[in-house]
Order: sequence, then C-alpha cells, then structure tokens
Amino acid sequence: MSDPLIDPEHAQFVESVRRFVDSEIIPHATSWDLEERYPQQLLREFGNLGWLGVSVPESYGGSGGGSVLYALLCAELARGSAAIALGFYVHTALASSALVHLGDEAQRKRWLPGAMSGERIGCWAYAEPNAGADVSTVATTAARDGDQYVLNGTKMYITNSPFADFMVVVAATHPELGLKGLSVFVVDADTPGVNVAAPLKKLGMGASEMAEIVFDDCRIPAENRLGPEEAGFIRSLKVLTLGRIASAAFGVGLSRAALQESQNYCAQRVQFGAPLTANQFIRFTLADMATRLEAAWQLTLHTARLADAGQPHDREASMAKLFATETATWACERTLHLCGAQGYMKDSAAQRFYRDCKVLEIGEGTSEIQRETIARQLGV
Repeated sequence: MSDPLIDPEHAQFVESVRRFVDSEIIPHATSWDLEERYPQQLLREFGNLGWLGVSVPESYGGSGGGSVLYALLCAELARGSAAIALGFYVHTALASSALVHLGDEAQRKRWLPGAMSGERIGCWAYAEPNAGADVSTVATTAARDGDQYVLNGTKMYITNSPFADFMVVVAATHPELGLKGLSVFVVDADTPGVNVAAPLKKLGMGASEMAEIVFDDCRIPAENRLGPEEAGFIRSLKVLTLGRIASAAFGVGLSRAALQESQNYCAQRVQFGAPLTANQFIRFTLADMATRLEAAWQLTLHTARLADAGQPHDREASMAKLFATETATWACERTLHLCGAQGYMKDSAAQRFYRDCKVLEIGEGTSEIQRETIARQLGV
C-alpha cells in the first residue's frame, strides 16, 4: 500500500525498514514462532537503527517522528512478524512512552537512554487475572512506607516480561478510590520481591514472550513513582491512544502479508490446467482483500495524522483499530482457506498469520470496547 501524501523522507524510511524486514525478519519468522522465542538481539538492532526512539521527542534523545512515522514502522514490522512487532510496541509505545509522558527529568535520564538503545527492555504490567477491561478491579497494591513503596500482587499476560529489564507497573495506592486510586511505577526487574514465571503457552504470536509476574513485598524507592500519586494512571491513558493506532497498523501489516501470501500461492498453484488466479472467485477474493486493506490503511493514516496535528482523534483511533484488526482476521482466514492443505502445515506462513491475527481484536481494548467508544462519540 502507498500514499502520495506521505512525506518523501517518510517514504525513504519505509523503504529502508522494508529491506530490513525482507532480509532479517521474514526468513526467520516462522522458526521463531515455532521455537516460541523472541530474538532479543533484534531490539538492540532496532536501537542501533534509531527505531526505538521514533515515538520519543528529540529533547529526550529520540527522533520525534510522530504517530504517522510510528504507524508506518509498525505496519512494516507486522508484515514481517506480528509477534516481533508486538514486542517492539510494548517496549516503545507503552513502557518507554510512559517514561516520556509521566516521568520527570531525573527519571527520563535514568531509564530512557538504555530503553532507546535497546540495552534495557521494558514491559507494561497492567493486566491481572481479574483486571482487564475493568480497570477498577486492579488488585496489586503499592503501600507507602516512608521513602519507599511496597508492592504486592500478581500481573498476568505481560508481554516482554520474561526478558524485560524494567517494568512499568500499575498498582493501587488507595484501593478504595477505584480508578482514581491507581498509580504508576517503574520497577527494575532484578529488584528483590519480583518473581517472573516461565513464559506462557499461547495460540498465536509465538515469538512474543509473556508471563505472570508476582510482586511479593517488593520494595522500591518512592522516586520510582511516575506522575503524582493517584493521578498517574489517569494521565497514562493518553499514552494508550497510540496503542490503538499501533494495533491498527499491526492489522494492516498482517493483512499485507496475508494478501501477498495469497497472491503468490494462487498464481503458482495449478489446478485443471490453469493457475488458481484464472478462477473469477479467486480474483474477486483477492480484490476484496486489497480493497479492505486499503480502507484500513487510509483510516489508520488519517488517525495518525490527526494525532500529529494535535487534533481530537479518540473516535478515529477506535474506528481504525476496530476496522483494521477485524480486516486482518478476515484476510488471514481467507488466506488459510485459499492456501489449502499447504497453508495448514505448521511450517507455512499462512497458518501463522491465522493464529496471530485474533489477538489484535482483543488487546488494546476489544472490538466491543471500540464499538462502545464510537457509539458514545455519536451520542448514543
């Protein structure tokens, strides 16, 4: 997909990312998935290339590329491997962005340089066994004790946690206040009282690693709190808008990969003396995939441009996330169907796309939550 309105420098950047993805990610994506291993050296390479600082302002050592450039980068990475893109996103748009938007100068100087170089990788520790969409049910507590906080509780499904060097943790400082009683902290992974379980087994996104984290009387300095007590999490919600744009870009990238896989297979597969593309149904299916993909991409770009212009974009972010991720699920299912028995084999890209796509409709707010957000914006 292309857009004539994309800045020439952005287009040049995308081309460089595309070459990297084609040579360094796509050839290994299926094996990483089957091994259920995130190639951590990639994050250091991303740091050397400056990609980990794309969403970080120049004043803090990043490139200040903005939401459009970030969406372009996420789409290309997801085209290569949605799981690789997911680990990149959690580190940059959640952990690092929390430091940028909530941290003070001392906190940024302490953690951001290593985060942007790829020497120190972060995770976003919010979800819990009973806390997902319902933020008010966060049970992990952070009790003030002099110049320290004592963390106790369990976080679940935390991407990057098996190898993270630092964790951005959401905990209740005043549980009786619900959402307004939540605060945000940075916790070094080697702090006593931090216990990370073995990586969880998942249906898809095999190359991404996630685990349970248990905080058992984990003491951290009070200076590790990001933002004011109680207001930190509410302020962090602004960070999460970028998450919907990134999720939409993941959907676009995965759909691109699915469309290309479908085209390649159907052009080469000969049945009844002709390639599958000689069949009108096949051509119409590919045409529908391309059309939905283009619509998803334009909606994603539009939202990212609104964000960069400082314009309201909450509704558009939900629309982009909803449409692009559901498009990815449909496109990946069609690709698996078109590729037949070959696509069903464990070493095929088609089956990996099929297993990876569904979680995009679940993470960063389910499709139902996005529809509720859109309806609320409509006043209904």
